[in-house]
Amino acid sequence: MLSSALVLGSALSALAQMPQDVTHFTLPNGLETVVIQDDRAPVVVQMVWYRIGAADEVPGKSGIAHYLEHLMFKGTDKLAPGELSKTVTANGGSDNAFTSWDYTAYFQRIASDRLPLVMEMEADRMANLKISDDDWMAERQVVLAERAQRVDSDPAALFAEEMNAIVYDNHPYGRPIIGWRNEIADLTRQDAIDWYDTHYSPNEAILVIAGDVTPEEARRLAEENYGPIPAKGEAEPRIRPQEPPKQTARRISMSDPRVAQPRMTRSVLATERNPGDQERAAALTVLADLLGGSPQTSVLARELMLTGKALWAGASYDGLSLDPTEFTLSLVPPQGTEPAKAEAALDEVIAKFLKDGVDPGDLERVKTRIRATQVYAQDSAHARAYDYGQGLATGLSVEDVNDWPDILAAVTADDVMDAARDVLADGGGVTGWLTPEPPAEPAAKAAPPKSDPEPAKAEVQG
Repeated sequence: MLSSALVLGSALSALAQMPQDVTHFTLPNGLETVVIQDDRAPVVVQMVWYRIGAADEVPGKSGIAHYLEHLMFKGTDKLAPGELSKTVTANGGSDNAFTSWDYTAYFQRIASDRLPLVMEMEADRMANLKISDDDWMAERQVVLAERAQRVDSDPAALFAEEMNAIVYDNHPYGRPIIGWRNEIADLTRQDAIDWYDTHYSPNEAILVIAGDVTPEEARRLAEENYGPIPAKGEAEPRIRPQEPPKQTARRISMSDPRVAQPRMTRSVLATERNPGDQERAAALTVLADLLGGSPQTSVLARELMLTGKALWAGASYDGLSLDPTEFTLSLVPPQGTEPAKAEAALDEVIAKFLKDGVDPGDLERVKTRIRATQVYAQDSAHARAYDYGQGLATGLSVEDVNDWPDILAAVTADDVMDAARDVLADGGGVTGWLTPEPPAEPAAKAAPPKSDPEPAKAEVQG
């Protein structure tokens, strides 16, 4: 009997070439299209990804990409506000949208015989969005309320914003995707119209269709619905300010009375997946999994969590970004442990890993787990559509997306350690602690009581 690892490896080897169920073409107006045929269920997913996101905003207009995402549901000459989503729901489907630093995307999941309907509506709002005087101010208040709920009322989210602004002190990844509150409040209808008119164009978009549809039918529908939409000029290169080399480590501390448990985050800049050059990103992916991918068997789990030195310890890395991204370590110490002591324990484990290297058994187990996850993901049309859409929206090619599993499978222990020395050595990173409000001073020294708790405080050192 073949081993499970051999079966998984064989399944992924076939993906190095263009999978038989994937078709890729570009319409004359520049709309790049990927079709993933999967007829196991009479369902189809349509996704439209725009190569524009929060990191493409001009200074002072943070949040406009996300704000326009909201306004894209406000109708056209053919569709009343909210009618697209209501129509999808009435036909048994679901829809949504999301914004990142590098892209904005819209999708519907619906019965395959309703694909012409959703393609017609999505193409209509690509070309004919209407933003009325009644809608733009009300929707701006919705976005402000969203920020209040998701960010302003959550000390962890506020802390993440502060950390991000220091990790990226020159690159626009340092701005929050949702936008800074004061800048959201100043966004206007004309700002939204200008963003839409400039960037929502077929030659700056990717159409992904996955599910029970043939490539021929998908192409016919794409040509019929999206083909007549003219490109709005030439797509401009996405050139952004980059981060200069970081020479010193930096620290941030933030306290808030709403925090129940101290936590530490340490982030350092790391390379992203680049077209034709994904090997270092693959090594970083494996490194993150080795260090913190399992709460039982990862390096940090064995050395810190299972020994009682941490309640949680993890590592994360996501190479799907247009520009350099982050490699992050995180730690939650046991109750009562001094932050300095907990951080020293983490540093000791990292130093030991850099000295001893990768355990061969750990490496093989992690690579097998990654391969298994990728194979299982092939069962989801939505997940496969997301992989191609996100990859193309962050500058990769279809071939890069296809090659990724084999590049991951080829990662060696030496590759992992080279990557580890890049991101785990001293210097250049940002370490942050989010802690509860310090205990009150003794009564004799205490300041006069305040009627309201102080807001969260952030301090930057270095």
